[in-house]
Amino acid sequence: MEFCPGCGTRLIPKRRKGEKKVFLSCPKCEYEKPAETPISPLRTPRRAPQEDIVVIGRKEQKLKTLPTVVIECPKCGNNQAYVWQVQTRGADESTTQFFRCTKCAHTFREYS
Repeated sequence: MEFCPGCGTRLIPKRRKGEKKVFLSCPKCEYEKPAETPISPLRTPRRAPQEDIVVIGRKEQKLKTLPTVVIECPKCGNNQAYVWQVQTRGADESTTQFFRCTKCAHTFREYS
């Protein structure tokens, strides 16, 4: 592992188009130097942003495998909803309980 002499950022192995030679490049200040030993550029898989945000997707919503509880829906007044818990805040704080109405599919939450 090498660091940029100008800004101290870790140098990342990169290969220019059409060349076989690998260079160590600074992502911050664009400093480059040829790699002294053969290095293959590291590839990290990229995830789509929506994968991190979705609590329960539309496909999973149709499965109806979640447990149900008796609670009144604030939208339609139905008295049954699916329930699940998610740790939305710090690990030292309690979980957030989510509910989805079995009739109108309205999602609401309850902080424990």
